Amino acid sequence: MIVSIANQKGGVGKTTTAINLAAALAMRGRRTLLIDMDPQSNSSMSYLDIRRVERSLYDVLSDAQCSLADVIVESNVKNLLVAPARIALAKLEAKLVGEIDSHFRLKDRLDPVREDYEFIVIDCPPTLGLLTANALVASSHLLVPIQSSYFALEGTDDLLETVEKVRARANPDLRLLGVLITMHDRRTAIARDIRNQIRAVFGELVFATVISKSVRLEESPAYKEPIFTFAPDSSGATEYYRLCEEVIDRA
Repeated sequence: MIVSIANQKGGVGKTTTAINLAAALAMRGRRTLLIDMDPQSNSSMSYLDIRRVERSLYDVLSDAQCSLADVIVESNVKNLLVAPARIALAKLEAKLVGEIDSHFRLKDRLDPVREDYEFIVIDCPPTLGLLTANALVASSHLLVPIQSSYFALEGTDDLLETVEKVRARANPDLRLLGVLITMHDRRTAIARDIRNQIRAVFGELVFATVISKSVRLEESPAYKEPIFTFAPDSSGATEYYRLCEEVIDRA
């Protein structure tokens, strides 16, 4: 299963979900690859010192001589490997303008190694540009994190429209794995109302697991650890373990 985690809105928990879902799957004994398609490189920095990364996804997607296997590195979590990004990835869209295979670069580079992993998790940037399109074309499923806030559903129609365009031509097998409610403050009535609104719109596609607001989740990447080793007794660890089980069940 190849899962893109995408939402064009920033600050909704995409990277937090990517790094912790990938870690949870790996800790369940599932060989997992985390692909960082965001030039901000936050997923990569959560596990690696990217200053020591010589080659990244930019090299893979812009240079036919550099394979994905050339840049994949092991993380400090057993069974979890990382294909890192660097800020140079931001130049990719300009470099690929006019290239006939521009939307298929990641899929083509991923095909030779996809059978080596049971799960591949792709962290997308907060845009609907070429990088996200590459992720969607390469994926079997899409997971959409939506923050439990007043503007929660803003822009969701644009994302789903993009998904339909990808399905219509480039990747007809792409499926919506589910919608994940994130950064939920159970103490407020507005958060509960928004949660109910999201469930009214997406129905059974909404995961039963809800990710609460958590300082521990914000802190753990600074220590280059997933929430499960940084704060194993925290609500974030419990919730992302539950999400992992739901993803495995849906797989």
